[in-house]
Amino acid sequence: MTRAYVAETGNGSAEGERSGSRVRRLLDGWKGDPGIWRRGLVLAGLGVLIALVMLVHAKIPNRIGNLGSLTETFLPWLGLFVPVLLGLALWRRSATALIALVLPAVVWLNLFGGLITDKGSKGGNLVVATHNVNADNPDPAGTARKLIASGADVLALEELPGSSVGAYEKALAGTYPHHSVQGTVGLWSKFPLSEAEPVDIRMGWTRAMRATVSTPAGQVKVYVAHMPSVRVKLSAGFTARQRDASADALGDAIASDPLKKVVLLGDLNGTMNDRALNNITSQMRSTQGAAGNGFGFTWPAAFPMARIDQIMVKGVEPKSSWTLGRTPSDHLPIAARLKI
Repeated sequence: MTRAYVAETGNGSAEGERSGSRVRRLLDGWKGDPGIWRRGLVLAGLGVLIALVMLVHAKIPNRIGNLGSLTETFLPWLGLFVPVLLGLALWRRSATALIALVLPAVVWLNLFGGLITDKGSKGGNLVVATHNVNADNPDPAGTARKLIASGADVLALEELPGSSVGAYEKALAGTYPHHSVQGTVGLWSKFPLSEAEPVDIRMGWTRAMRATVSTPAGQVKVYVAHMPSVRVKLSAGFTARQRDASADALGDAIASDPLKKVVLLGDLNGTMNDRALNNITSQMRSTQGAAGNGFGFTWPAAFPMARIDQIMVKGVEPKSSWTLGRTPSDHLPIAARLKI
């Protein structure tokens, strides 16, 4: 027993000595090298630039190709440049770059560090889910079964083509006795619906609706919306003008709603960082930001890079928020548990 203990301790010490030797060799190689402060100035400049973009993203103008909104859509991904630049700084043996990289690392953690941890909690009395099912979805019935398995009490669907509405209605009828379809969006509920009607978001056809859901805990107004699509074009930049106008109209409708407990479900074609959604985000909370685990990216489903599908609440407490498994759609469905 004694020998084994000594042997293990000796091996550990030897390994520790080898690790210490590597560190010492690295530090010794940098000692007395005046170039460690002169090398890597470009890397240091890139680090500072990334930090500035994250710090002042709201000041980046949208006048040219909606560059500000485009930057805000993929803002969290700027953090990937930090480890890349860190590796290059070590390879270049640049103390200046290493010190400069502290700035973007701190800024990124300040902006997004809170999203890394799980903020969910127990409780809640209403589970909601939303999914852009994709107009070309080849398996509406299979998609419906996956959504039913989420346990949602209230389910919103977007991008419903007229040819597939009947298939979704048939597949969901056994679980959700109450539903309303308005244009290309629909709402299914285990609880009674009333006052179901389209919401004008300045598109010329119906891609938003609202209805009052009478839950056992009280009434809540549920909005379902599918904002106009955005595109990135070399000739025009981030084309989002129609989306922006629709977001303003939806925000006005929610602000004027007499019912103070409101849930918004849908594909907003924008992230919570995008200033174009300010008329909505300024008055509502993201369930993912308040009670989720991670970023909850939803699009594209094959390799999610942005959360453009949202569950947002006003006058309601989010308890947990999560992303559901993939369906044939190019979006991932999402769900949240709320306390009414």
